[in-house]
Amino acid sequence: MGIVLRAPVGRLAFWPMLGALVLAVLAGCAPLRHYESLLVLADAGAGHGPSRWKQVTEAPRREFVAFNVNGRAHTGDLYLPAHAEPAAGIVLVPGAVPEGKDDPRLVAFAMTLARARFAVLAPELSGVRELRVRPTDAREVADAFAWLASRPDLAPGGRAGIGAFSYAVGPAVLAALEPDIRERVRFIMAVGGYYDLFRAIRFFTTGHFEEDGKRGYVKPDDYGRLVFAYGAKAYLPAPRDHELIEAIAERKQRDRAAEVADLVAGLSREAKAVYEVAVNSDPARFPALLAGLPGAMLADLDALSLHNKDVGRLEARLLLVHGRNDNLIPYSESLALGRAAPAGKARVWLINRVLGHVDLSLGRVLTWQFVSEALPDIWRIFRAVDALLSERHNDPAAP
Repeated sequence: MGIVLRAPVGRLAFWPMLGALVLAVLAGCAPLRHYESLLVLADAGAGHGPSRWKQVTEAPRREFVAFNVNGRAHTGDLYLPAHAEPAAGIVLVPGAVPEGKDDPRLVAFAMTLARARFAVLAPELSGVRELRVRPTDAREVADAFAWLASRPDLAPGGRAGIGAFSYAVGPAVLAALEPDIRERVRFIMAVGGYYDLFRAIRFFTTGHFEEDGKRGYVKPDDYGRLVFAYGAKAYLPAPRDHELIEAIAERKQRDRAAEVADLVAGLSREAKAVYEVAVNSDPARFPALLAGLPGAMLADLDALSLHNKDVGRLEARLLLVHGRNDNLIPYSESLALGRAAPAGKARVWLINRVLGHVDLSLGRVLTWQFVSEALPDIWRIFRAVDALLSERHNDPAAP
């Protein structure tokens, strides 16, 4: 999902101090935009709560839209500045969350960007609410972008891009490779995304990953296993398998140590293969277990992965943000995506402490830990936000 900065309102007095620091360091280099970037960052921290950004800008408009692209019907929510004309457009895509485009975090972030004079389109992706991941997601994102970019009132001068979180980063990049929009996508803002979907699955089931030939481990979040199991239901035709998967998930949610052997025994062979991948914690067993998945599921995962696509054909600039402590998708995936992009097209900001998967927590201000760890991270995130806001102009900030 979108970046969520968890900072109590009482700590917001810190932001003017950081603002003074930002302006002092960047004096003479678009200082007004830099200060605006700081306000945008603080507003993301406030979520739906009060902020200075909300005080100095009017509440955006949120409208339901229905649109058609080459005979394909779509719907979504369009967020617009209250009175000002949009300076650029952005399609904002959530990860695999039950609320889809209505996830409160996505709504808050869309409102923040609309206050910054983006026209924000949050499309309704048909499978997201059921936690289904499908190759057709990329075409749905591409259609949303095609519609937005075709509207000069929403994307003046053709300034338009895509913002994506977690799983949605894959479909967003695939959409940007579609021939009909490839040359029109100016930028992709990606938070906590993947490059090799199979490595991402191995990580959120086992916690193991590699970076530059070195192995790493982070205890994975069980949410990844849950999404994997629920998404697999589309490839299991037997209704009994669906019922048993639901029952296993519910029992494990109540008590992670609960015994489920009685339920597993009733699964079909294909469903047991899905279960074995989901509960496996040994990276050495992963390749063999993966090969046992239903063939149609493997084919779709292969279609959604980026490691086997020509990412070097991207025209879009990549703004990649990833937490080193991400427990759903390892930060090494954003590094790999950045390396695969055309030279000079990708910028990567790794957040050491305060960003997990896509939720960020500041901790206590005016402590040594904050100064030594959180403050450098906030600076990196500020630079990413500043790069995004620069996309509203014909000459965005250089790397």
